Amino acid sequence: SLHLVALFIFCAAAACRPRHVRIGSACPCRTDTFTAMSQPHPARPPPPGAPPGGRPRPPPGAPPPPNKPPPPPGGAPPMLPQRVPRAFDESKLPSVVQDGITPAEERQKRRRTCRFLEECGRLLKLPRVAVATSMVFFHRFYAKHSFAEHDRFEVAVACLLLAAKTEESPKKLTVVIQECHRLKNRAAAQARSAGKSPSVGGLTPSPAHRGGLTPPPGSTPSSGSKGGRGGDDREGLLDSKSEEFIKLKERILLLERVILHTIGFELDIQHPYKFLVEQIKKLNHSRSLEYAVAPPDGAPGNTGKMTQELVQYGMNYANDSLHTTLCLQFPARTVASACTYLACRMCKVRPVGGRDWPEVLHVEPDALACE
Repeated sequence: SLHLVALFIFCAAAACRPRHVRIGSACPCRTDTFTAMSQPHPARPPPPGAPPGGRPRPPPGAPPPPNKPPPPPGGAPPMLPQRVPRAFDESKLPSVVQDGITPAEERQKRRRTCRFLEECGRLLKLPRVAVATSMVFFHRFYAKHSFAEHDRFEVAVACLLLAAKTEESPKKLTVVIQECHRLKNRAAAQARSAGKSPSVGGLTPSPAHRGGLTPPPGSTPSSGSKGGRGGDDREGLLDSKSEEFIKLKERILLLERVILHTIGFELDIQHPYKFLVEQIKKLNHSRSLEYAVAPPDGAPGNTGKMTQELVQYGMNYANDSLHTTLCLQFPARTVASACTYLACRMCKVRPVGGRDWPEVLHVEPDALACE
């Protein structure tokens, strides 16, 4: 299906080097480095023949030094050579290198945790941008950490809490923990009743994380749970005064700081949604698209209906792309162009006049090479 095409659109990718950081580990910027920098350097002896306090004089008969190149016109800075991005290699991720899991299992963990983030965002009534930002934080965190170091669902809660603050939709920490814990318990109960592994997404966490968001098999809701709408809608709530809740709250707050250090305090996240809508409207306004097959209602090719359909399908592809590592490999504008291309293929829309898609979307031909 075309949904799977989105994973194979891109061939080249840029990825950052995995970095191994543990909670409580020392900061890579060591104190002795700054201490050494603060010490004055010993004065170098002047070269022979140099006047005191000045530069050495050139020997007699030496050619004059070459003049510096004139500055570019208009005062613009000189063009620097662009860095060629390295290919994104899933076999170099910390979870694969350190824990020995396969890249397929690593992708599965990311997808299932992103679905958990989507459902938690729906329960907390967060805007879509906040949920998307939390997924980007999650992918960036586990690009430098292993899944065995931290419970991925606790990391997801910390990412959701941080993303809500970043997108100016803050939620109380107690509310976030309670709703995420209730969703986790409800999914575990449904899995046990179906005879599956009692965890969200069918993956059982390690025994070290049994005290976190995932309860042990056979456990019952805490004494602070309350019955309510639909019988089990309010089941699984933690008592806010219990020791388990206090420890979980401390871990979430600590993970929030670790996430901030891992992503380098880069909180300004760009998403493909804005570029997607702008690109589709621009293409429709310039009459660059048409239906390959006339619609049943006989409407013209470039109408508001076409824009609405393309935006809807493009948004769906953009949401699905956040379940993968595309946000680590390509900028948001490139992902938006790929989503526009897939939406047009889904709606049977083609460029006018037989033009090529790279020319219409203003992207490199390699970006749309795979179909």
